[in-house]
Amino acid sequence: MQNDVTLIKVSIEEQCLQLIESGCVTMDCRISTASNGPGELINSECTPRGWHRIRARIGAGCPENAVFVGRRPTGEIYTPALRQQDPGRDWILTRILWLCGEEPGRNRLGEVDSMRRYIYIHGSPEEDPMGIPSSHGCIKMTNREVIKLFDRVSVGTRVLVEEVW
Repeated sequence: MQNDVTLIKVSIEEQCLQLIESGCVTMDCRISTASNGPGELINSECTPRGWHRIRARIGAGCPENAVFVGRRPTGEIYTPALRQQDPGRDWILTRILWLCGEEPGRNRLGEVDSMRRYIYIHGSPEEDPMGIPSSHGCIKMTNREVIKLFDRVSVGTRVLVEEVW
């Protein structure tokens, strides 16, 4: 699991997430941030920048493609057919790493609070493209990669979201 030198770095410009353990990049994967771009305001559907921590790890032991609503598994397993039944649904799948901001006035408290905005790192449908912005503010990953990341981090792991590295 995590030690003092574990860090997740997210580049909005590169649409990339890196897990850094003891100074070494141990994961480097394509992700998808907000289609509305970077930003911190509530209801903006933008990806918040700055320093965060993992507040909660949700979904341990759930199957790949488990569907979550309100951070709870619904009992559904995602399929493209399920998506056709509800095409406007924001699909949060497999695992959730719920983020809380660490910078008061930037991504914590008031109208910019990442935790109250329900900003997550989470799995997504396999047909959703990675490497291009398409989320509602969260950081989307493939299901296999979010499981791998989830299994390697703990509550309290620091997350740095930057526009450019």
